[in-house]
Amino acid sequence: MKNGRFDQVDLKKEIRNKDEYEKLLTKYQLKLLTMQHLLRERQLGVLFVFEGWDAAGKGGAIKRAVANLDPRGVRVWPIAAPAPHEKRYHYMQRFWRKIPQYGEIAIFDRSWYGRVLVERVEKLAEPEEWKRAYKEINDFEKMLTEDRYMVEKFWLHISKEEQLKRFKKRAGDPLKQWKITDEDWRNREKWDQYVTAAEEMFEKTDTKAAPWHIIPANSKAYARIAVIRQMATSIERHLVRSGMDLKDIPDPERRQK
Repeated sequence: MKNGRFDQVDLKKEIRNKDEYEKLLTKYQLKLLTMQHLLRERQLGVLFVFEGWDAAGKGGAIKRAVANLDPRGVRVWPIAAPAPHEKRYHYMQRFWRKIPQYGEIAIFDRSWYGRVLVERVEKLAEPEEWKRAYKEINDFEKMLTEDRYMVEKFWLHISKEEQLKRFKKRAGDPLKQWKITDEDWRNREKWDQYVTAAEEMFEKTDTKAAPWHIIPANSKAYARIAVIRQMATSIERHLVRSGMDLKDIPDPERRQK
């Protein structure tokens, strides 16, 4: 699909200097930790959704984001295909069970967007089901954001060439071969179909209350910093919208400059 959201992403963005990367990582991890403490104080909930291409680095970005958070207040949910018993319910049922408590953060590594991505492309859902899902998802997110929750979504974007390079690297590394499956190769063959599905997903579910952030991820270092920075900034805005005065809160960004 030409002239879509993906076409607007600059995949050349990168951080080459390791010292610069480590400095930025510490700075934004510290800010995110500060925001986490304030969330608990204010009793606000946060949901971060991660989608993206296979081998785009979702797991690595999430790992760095939570590395220095209070583990009592954050939960990462790796989402796989629904189990047989879960198929006996509405597809959203298993996600409702994972909504965080007020004051906590939930991170979804894959999510309810599988209905309009993999289930659409792989024909695991009927057309009327995945077409109906856009409204169901928007209503679900609107219900949360009209309460005390914030919902923001990340798509980690890499080029098809970069994905192939990462696939080959994983396949050749005995310690990482488990990360690459036959399904990953099959999904790659349907790249254009996934582009079409993702672009329609952005068009129909990128809302003011629950926006999408498309992160250039050809550079893993750049993507990790961009994700953590956006997470901290989004929570900060969530706190301000709730009426919290942050003027007297020490800004860890300034201390790390």
